[in-house]
Amino acid sequence: MSNIERYEVTAKDIAKDKMLKHLSWATIPVLTFTPGIVFLIIGLLSASPASVAFFFFLAFISSFAGFFFGALLTAFIFYYRSNWLKKLREKIAADGIHPDEIEWFKSEMTSAEKKALQEIEARDKLLADAYRETLASRLTATRVINKVKEELLYIQRKVNSVKNLQKADTEGFLQELKRDEEKLKRIRKEAEQMLDEAKARLQMIEVTAHRGGSVADMELALKKLSARARELPLALEAIRIEEQLRRQLEEETTQLLS
Repeated sequence: MSNIERYEVTAKDIAKDKMLKHLSWATIPVLTFTPGIVFLIIGLLSASPASVAFFFFLAFISSFAGFFFGALLTAFIFYYRSNWLKKLREKIAADGIHPDEIEWFKSEMTSAEKKALQEIEARDKLLADAYRETLASRLTATRVINKVKEELLYIQRKVNSVKNLQKADTEGFLQELKRDEEKLKRIRKEAEQMLDEAKARLQMIEVTAHRGGSVADMELALKKLSARARELPLALEAIRIEEQLRRQLEEETTQLLS
């Protein structure tokens, strides 16, 4: 049994992510327009034309400088947030990705998966929960496969470097590396099976969700058609009875007149 404890995303993590996200798009406008507006106001309040021109010039220069420094700071914030989210995702995914954690892994989801999740959530909450759970399995399997590939490459490089040493006492170490490689390959095989199953289940849920809406509409149409199928014979039988009564009445009237 694994001793890895599940990492719980804290309120601090959520607040930090929101702050960095807001800073990334607010930095350039704030640093560009704020100094310029301040100097423009000072210039408008100035008495002499020379001071007005001077502060207008300062407003232009400060806006340009603010845009430049804002762009640099925004690039740094994007870089910092990207690295921070990468480390956070590693912590979260250490014991496998859970359904309530997939929001942190949207960058690893395909556009089709994002669209499907949004549509299913709007249509059926129960199916959305199943889709989230399966999507978490898909993301976990993909991450495991990628990690195994990295580890196998590392082991291969290690084996090559050890073989180049050409020492007798490296045989035991090579055997350990070989056992690790076999274990990793078994894990990769299981992860690939898990990935195939998750992808198949995602497609099944998408089809089910789609059919849920379409079938509901079709069932309504079929119910209406079934109702009409029951009503038409009754209506036809009523017309037939009326026709028979009319014929009988006509026959009786003819007999009476004759």
